[in-house]
Amino acid sequence: MNDEGSNIGTHTPVMIDEVMQALGLRPGCRALDLTLGEGGFTRRLLEACGPGGEVLAMDRDREAVERARAGLASEAGHLHLVHDSYSLAAEQLARLGWDDGVDAVVADLGLSSVQLDDAERGFSFSKDGPLDMRMDRSTGATAADLLNELSEAELADIFYQYGEERKSRRVAAAVVRKRALSPFARTSDLAQAVREAGLRGRPGHDPATRTFQALRIAVNSELDELTTLLDQGWKLLRPAGRMAVLSYHSLEDRIVKRTFRQWSADCLCPPDLPVCSCGWQARTRLLGKRQVAGSDEIERNPRARSAGLRVVERITERSTTAETTGDTA
Repeated sequence: MNDEGSNIGTHTPVMIDEVMQALGLRPGCRALDLTLGEGGFTRRLLEACGPGGEVLAMDRDREAVERARAGLASEAGHLHLVHDSYSLAAEQLARLGWDDGVDAVVADLGLSSVQLDDAERGFSFSKDGPLDMRMDRSTGATAADLLNELSEAELADIFYQYGEERKSRRVAAAVVRKRALSPFARTSDLAQAVREAGLRGRPGHDPATRTFQALRIAVNSELDELTTLLDQGWKLLRPAGRMAVLSYHSLEDRIVKRTFRQWSADCLCPPDLPVCSCGWQARTRLLGKRQVAGSDEIERNPRARSAGLRVVERITERSTTAETTGDTA
């Protein structure tokens, strides 16, 4: 959900023009913004759907929803704001009576710049603040809780699986040594522990980058949330409706890529089975390969360099066109 500003509805999210072009919305449509953030996508969806359309915008961050409630008050007639996880999107559509789905779904995963730049949220290793990292600060364990309570083996697994940190055991050992002297409380405590483990980051990357990413994913159950969303996925769409997902690291992108390819396949049987027995028919078609931000956008907003966009369109019957084939990006 990385963005370039912080004013509700006026900032520019990453690859917003590419997303809106891919969605191809018309006046009177119905859209779902799963990651409201600072309202950039919500504003553009409202404009595209016009006065006859409606938009449902969701976010786990209560503060983002409250900012949007004030900043987008003029849109109240056709904007529905909900403080909830996007994994519960189907329930929220049912609550509105939108049982037949929507024409567009946008999921801009990850953090907003406002969250990342607020030291009190604890997401950044470059800003000293409480080790919180919860997207919803009203519930759940904090990053400090995990660091202080989990075993060394459990911490190593988190750093390896969610941060893809090859020296995860070394980091976990450093964490355990440091907490034996004093419990973790601040982001600077964790950043220092990683440095004491002797890690060196890639050029232009702090050595604590992967550890902070891993903890944030664990605290917010981000991959589980994404998987739950995609389990509902194509059912959220009306026929010809489109879903656009922006991801910012390889773990998210792998899940999205694999799921979109499954939705768009004509058979899910093992490749060595001579005759199809699954009865599956493609529910969607892939709209191109993974797109990335252009050089001009990355120059304006360096956080866009890790963004990747994938889009699918729901179909109503089996298709034999080339558009249904899986991508290899």
